[in-house]
Amino acid sequence: MLAVGLTGNVASGKSTVARMWAEAGVPVVSSDILAREVVEPGTPGLEEVVEAFGEGVRASDGTLDRDALRRRVFRDPDQRRRLEALLHPRIAQLRDAWMARQAVAGAEMVVAEIPLLFEVGGQRDCDLTVLVDAPEAVRLSRICQQRGLEEEEAHAIMSAQMDPEEKRPRADYVLDNAGSLDELRQGAAELLAELRERARAESGK
Repeated sequence: MLAVGLTGNVASGKSTVARMWAEAGVPVVSSDILAREVVEPGTPGLEEVVEAFGEGVRASDGTLDRDALRRRVFRDPDQRRRLEALLHPRIAQLRDAWMARQAVAGAEMVVAEIPLLFEVGGQRDCDLTVLVDAPEAVRLSRICQQRGLEEEEAHAIMSAQMDPEEKRPRADYVLDNAGSLDELRQGAAELLAELRERARAESGK
């Protein structure tokens, strides 16, 4: 089974690529979705986050107040690292279990969407990596428009991640997303065909 690590900085378009590949029939797991699972009401993960950051990050309905937490951690690198230390091991555990189920099911290729792939050394658990990238100005515009954030907060989120220029030489494939959605769709389809061929070759089929 070929394990592909899909990554990209915020607003690069990696989640869009993940959806395109999932629609094409590839098993895809998203770290963002797993991150929500590990802090659902009643989970040890949520209680650890509340204990670490205070009741102010728990919403009135008992769920995690993501906006409040984001404002805390993206303005303080130490707080962000503290949060990551709490959640990343739990997310990795869920992802490993998902990978194991896919292997048992006979999947030829799987994709793990991991935003902080290179930051946390997750590339070591993948057979190859794909980086989706776009110019900084494009990503800033997207995050402000799509999430309704002010530029200052958007910059804080963007600066919390490794510079894409450092990631490019580390990735096995780079998918540029500076253009239209149709251009991204075409590039993603072409790359997927190549990855599937590689998966078939490695499986001996």
